[in-house]
Amino acid sequence: MKTLPIVVVSCTLLCTSLYSSQSHAEGWWDSVKNMLGMGSDSAPTQTADVKQMATDAFTSAAGLVASLTDNLGVSTEQATGGMGAILNYAKQNISSEKFSQLSSAIPGVDSLLSAVPAVATLSEDGLGVLMNKAAEYSDSLKSINDLKNQFDTLGLDTGMIMKYVSQAQQYLDTPQGQEAKTMLTDAFAKWVS
Repeated sequence: MKTLPIVVVSCTLLCTSLYSSQSHAEGWWDSVKNMLGMGSDSAPTQTADVKQMATDAFTSAAGLVASLTDNLGVSTEQATGGMGAILNYAKQNISSEKFSQLSSAIPGVDSLLSAVPAVATLSEDGLGVLMNKAAEYSDSLKSINDLKNQFDTLGLDTGMIMKYVSQAQQYLDTPQGQEAKTMLTDAFAKWVS
């Protein structure tokens, strides 16, 4: 029974401090509701903030990385570096205006771009030699070659590239992510055709 007096005293002190900190024009009950975020002034802002937080949590770089690790069974390093490599490829193959829109649709894109692995040279036999040579003469082939090499550096085969793109498109398939999804699709259009 000792806890009951402590609770009563605590509640009394809390209510007294709430009442004394608010202007006398406001009612005591309004003070309590405002302190708890239930006042009429805070409701629209609070609802908008919750909606924005939900949107940001869903369409963020961290959410995208989590989606890749969960659905493709890759490590966080592979997901971060691979998605960064894909976004870097997109940056090189769509207009800077479109990439700016794409990156603004996914908060935290800079963290993914900074995780792009250094490009390792493909093996000096067979297809590796041909790809490296072709990349010397074409910016488009160079960006494709770099992307393949970056995935190789991460320990991922080139078949994973389109799996990452597909997973990113699924992740962005929300009302907020449609524009970003379209731009990512545009960047990889020549891979599909």
